[in-house]
Amino acid sequence: MQFADIKNDIAFRKIFGNSAKTEILISFLNAVLKLEGRKKIVSISILNPYQLPIVLGAKSSILDVKATDEKGNEYIVEMQLTDKIGFAKRVVYYSAKSYSAQLSVGEDFSILKPTIFIGILNFEFLETQNYLSRHLILDAETHEHKLKDLDFNFIELPKFNKTEAELDNLMDKWVYFIKNAENLKVIPANANDKGLQSAYSEADKHVWSKADLEAYDYARLREMDDKTEKMMAEHKTKIEIAKNSINAGLTNEIIAQITGLTIEQIEQLRQEK
Repeated sequence: MQFADIKNDIAFRKIFGNSAKTEILISFLNAVLKLEGRKKIVSISILNPYQLPIVLGAKSSILDVKATDEKGNEYIVEMQLTDKIGFAKRVVYYSAKSYSAQLSVGEDFSILKPTIFIGILNFEFLETQNYLSRHLILDAETHEHKLKDLDFNFIELPKFNKTEAELDNLMDKWVYFIKNAENLKVIPANANDKGLQSAYSEADKHVWSKADLEAYDYARLREMDDKTEKMMAEHKTKIEIAKNSINAGLTNEIIAQITGLTIEQIEQLRQEK
């Protein structure tokens, strides 16, 4: 088997936005939210199902899948590849906007259903050492949870370092899949959940269409271009800071500490003046 990188635009939406394989998203949501027994999600309707032409034309570091369950609760599952300025505010805005969009003019507030945000982050975002965290609206003193309709969950991939043998529960197995699938050759023996097994099967590029494979490669190249562009912009910023520091009379050693440039690079900038 040759599994895709689940963080890839095409792979993420193809697997989690698959209307024909809703057991994948159901299993993932139940694992993240720790839903058991009668609280488990049993059916899902995906609101923005995977459509290759739309996905192929998109250019964004934000990849999301939206769905509603049998109770009308709305879920936003988002893959965020890079940290962005204002990310926390955007999460709140995006979730609140989705929540308010349920209501048309003249309708009663009582029909509103909870909106649950799940962010899969390819960077460290919070101070906690846990890879999974949940954020609710609570009373600052009593911790009473009266305002229940907005729920924020974050999975920070860099904080997850368990090996296959260390996977304790279904949540661990899902995050292991998302982070490591592209480096695996077979489905792990402990992937004993129907939804997770379907996810691995759908991630096997050997069963993908030619169009999906081409779109996948295109998305990967686009991501590499974006990273290169970001690195060049960061380097340009370092150069400008170094030049200003030289003009201010700072030593090469101090400038190196500030910018991360080497002494040789800084000395070259001095000679170019």
